[in-house]
Amino acid sequence: MLDLDVHALLDYRPGPETLAGRVILVTGAADGIGRAVSLAAAAAGATVVLLDRDIKRLEKTYDTIESAGSPQPAIYPLNLEGATVKDYADLAENLLESLGRLDGLVLNAGWAGTLTPLKYYDPELWAQVIQSNLNGPVLLTQAVLPMLEVSGDGAIVVSAQNVRKAFWGAFGVAKAGQDALIDILSREHSGEQGFIRVNGVDTGPVRTRFRALHYPGENPASLPSPEQVVGPYLFLLGPDAGRTTGQHISL
Repeated sequence: MLDLDVHALLDYRPGPETLAGRVILVTGAADGIGRAVSLAAAAAGATVVLLDRDIKRLEKTYDTIESAGSPQPAIYPLNLEGATVKDYADLAENLLESLGRLDGLVLNAGWAGTLTPLKYYDPELWAQVIQSNLNGPVLLTQAVLPMLEVSGDGAIVVSAQNVRKAFWGAFGVAKAGQDALIDILSREHSGEQGFIRVNGVDTGPVRTRFRALHYPGENPASLPSPEQVVGPYLFLLGPDAGRTTGQHISL
């Protein structure tokens, strides 16, 4: 396993062909870190499948990639909160039929719902947040695992976040569940046959709409941009990461 130096990971930039021939699915691709990772992966040669529920912003990400001359991306509008098991099965089938493979999955989409004491947390909202941030990503991952297993260098990268704090409720529980998902999947797919690289990246505070929504009094200029934190994602998605797996990287 490689020595994961945080500064080196932040500085990592792949060559224009490092991800050539690879198909990478990014959730939450319409904005923030998901958008930045999508643009950077496409610039490194990947065919990126852009998944989000915000179709207008998703189309802007698509147009930016296309105008840059990168491989033509694909758009897959989907709301993880309302998606069913069949929706995820259909997604996997469509990817296989249209693109023939999947080499990388970035689980980045996130929705916090509300910040409130657990004592007052609305049960219906709790279920919605857990569905969006934990059940949905798990079912999506389950649906595409067969393609990742036969990729030859399959990779899953999870946008982790340490929110085991007061008032973060369902979102905090869901992100803790994602940490467990990394541990479980990385151990289940650590063998030679069907190896999948599974890691998490906690970027810390980043200048995104999500951050501004929950910390409205914060000066956004004091935070790094999404483009400044894509290095670890690109490294873990590509061949330079080798058999690096089961890591929880905190920037």
